[in-house]
Parts: sequence; structure tokens; C-alpha cells
Amino acid sequence: MVKPLLLILALTACGKFEDPDIVIDLRPISIDADRPEQVVTVDAMSQPADILAQLNDTVLTVVLSDLNFERRIRWSAEVCYDLDDARCDHDSPYEMLGSGVWDDPDTSAYPHLTIPKDGNLLGILVDELDNDALHGLGGLTFNLSLRIGGEDTDPSLDQYLTKQMMVSPAIPAGRMANHNPTLDGFDAQIDGGADFLLPVGRCAQVVPTGIAPDQKLRIEPVENATTRETYEVPTIDGTTRTFTEAVTYQWLATAGKFSSGNTGGGHDPFGNLEPTHTEWTAPKVTEDTRVSIWIIQRDERLGVALWESCVVVQP
Repeated sequence: MVKPLLLILALTACGKFEDPDIVIDLRPISIDADRPEQVVTVDAMSQPADILAQLNDTVLTVVLSDLNFERRIRWSAEVCYDLDDARCDHDSPYEMLGSGVWDDPDTSAYPHLTIPKDGNLLGILVDELDNDALHGLGGLTFNLSLRIGGEDTDPSLDQYLTKQMMVSPAIPAGRMANHNPTLDGFDAQIDGGADFLLPVGRCAQVVPTGIAPDQKLRIEPVENATTRETYEVPTIDGTTRTFTEAVTYQWLATAGKFSSGNTGGGHDPFGNLEPTHTEWTAPKVTEDTRVSIWIIQRDERLGVALWESCVVVQP
């Protein structure tokens, strides 16, 4: 069933290019892995079973939005290392992870998938190792390939999305696996007014921030000491190099407009961190309208964290 208010909003945009920061139909928001990287100890005597014993299952949270419809989502998932246009190349090892139907993502808990640490995953990694010019020094990757579509829609309209994870050797000794990035919250202002903390949670879970049409909501991530991890990587000459992660932010909403849909990153030529904030302008509406805002926080080592908030636009 089409939701009338959202349909009206969509129709008013006809004749214009869609804003990629505004979510108006079936859209993957993010896939978060609880272990974006796993680190294993290996040496010249290591056997595949020794590596498998050190691995853990990987649990993924799939965040989708399908605002214009009240329907379930059909899905299927595979695991592999070799992708062809976001799909597993079946000429290389792969594992069928499962398939089924998820409840409406806008009214239900976000679904989870688990990639088990088993012989299938090990076979994928070993095959990649056999074809890796660096013999695994830079780590081995494996990918979730996820196919989604409306339960009763034409499968030719399905979307494909991926999430990459990594298994790395413990080089240098003591190397720690990457963790998903963290935050202490979000500072916010409306039209330059007093600072407040933006509530974090889905619209059904929080008291939304009230705002009038055309007002501007400035949002600034509050990073902490662990947001940008320092890490070492091995080099071919046997030494290591030390880096500090660059963290980026992608901003999405169900209505309105962002001054920038992507912020953050590394340092500019003068050594300053790239700006992380954005400014969201509330849409024109004729009745109270709730708007979801998603912030996808990414580091440069496959780590992802999703943050969500809610505002209510009150004419």
C-alpha cells in the first residue's frame, strides 16, 4: 500500500533530478559488520585448521528503507572474495548464505545475517591466498553479496549491494584488529541557536527534534579518543608504517536537503581535519511530518557505524 504523504512528496519532485542524499524508495542505507577485520597469528608451519580455529562468526546488520511502500523485502545472500558488479563470481569459490523474506524495514527491527567461521569461509580465503601476489601480507578479503527486492516485484528490478571484511596476519606482532568507529554523539543547532544534543534512535524510539519548514539544523559529530585509530601496516621491505585513520560521514534523510551529503576525511594541506559537520534544511510541509536522518560513519579499514535520528517538521 502506498503511503499518501510520501507519495505526494515524491510527486512534487517530478521533473527534477533526485537528490542522492534523500531516500524516497527502496534503498540500502548501510551494512555493519561486528568484526570488520579479524587478525590471526600465522607462521611457516601454520595449517588451514590453525587459521580456522582463530576465526569468529561475523554478524552483519542490514539497514534498509522502503518508505513509499508497506511490503516485505525478498533477499538472498552469498559470500565470496571475487566480485563481478557486486555479484559473486561463481567461477571462484563462494558460499550461498541464505535467502528468504524480511518484514517491512520501516516498521520492523533491522535484520541480521551471520557469516559462519567454517570450512566454506576458509576455502574462500585459501583460494584468494593462492592468487595473491603478496601471499596474504596485506590481508585477505571476503565479501557479502546481498540481493534485495520487493516481495512481489519483478526480480529484474532487484538491487545488489556488498559489504567487504578482512582477515589479516598479526604483523607486526601485537597488531590489533580494526574496530568500527565510535562517537560521543552529535552537537546540533537550529538557525544558529543554542547547542543541544541530537537524540539518537529511530523515530519510534526517540522524542524527535521539532523544527519549522526552511529552518536549518547544523549537525556536528562529537568524536572521541577512539574515533580515529592509529595502526601499523607491514611493508614489503620488512618494516612497518604508522597511520591514523581518516573517518568520513555520509548523511541521508527522508526529506529536506543537506548542505553536504559527505563530510570528514583526513587532513587538508595545512594539517587541519576536514570539516565533519553538515547543515540540513527542513522541507516545506503542510502538516507535522517526521523525517528520519541517517549518518553512516566510515573509517578507511572497512569499519562502519550507523547512527540515526528523527526530527518533526512543524508548519
